[in-house]
Amino acid sequence: MILLLLIATALLGLVLTAIGLPGLWLFLLLAAVLPLLGSATAPSGLALGIGFGLALVAEVIEWVAQVRWTGRSGGSRRAGWGALAGGILGAFAGVPVPVLGPIIGSFAGSFLGALIAEYSRSRDRSLAGKVAWGALIGRVVATTFKIALGVVVAVVIIGSAWR
Repeated sequence: MILLLLIATALLGLVLTAIGLPGLWLFLLLAAVLPLLGSATAPSGLALGIGFGLALVAEVIEWVAQVRWTGRSGGSRRAGWGALAGGILGAFAGVPVPVLGPIIGSFAGSFLGALIAEYSRSRDRSLAGKVAWGALIGRVVATTFKIALGVVVAVVIIGSAWR
């Protein structure tokens, strides 16, 4: 039963991660609580350490990818923050559409957030469009890496608990 709960939480965590929410941390929180509850089906301390370490790496990669692609395309710091805020708002705006809505909303929000923020600073439509595309690419790359590391974390944790 505990393994099914871990698997379900891992899957939910990956979906939440895809829309920019802390799904990986939710999964790790559940995994960390299991040993404290004395569960016989709990991941090892080593697996939890690896999981938390990889989750931190995923956060750094997400932040660096978003900022790097926004900046690489000529974007300002304001555009980077606009992409981040837009991605979060877009994820929530897309919630009414099942499964893919929040993911598409997050990507569209990053694009629009960077576009609006950069245009409000530079008043250059061409530059703002270029920066917005950079922010979108950064968001896609960041999400892809974070989900991939989330899968690795889930395999390590569930594999350890399976023993």
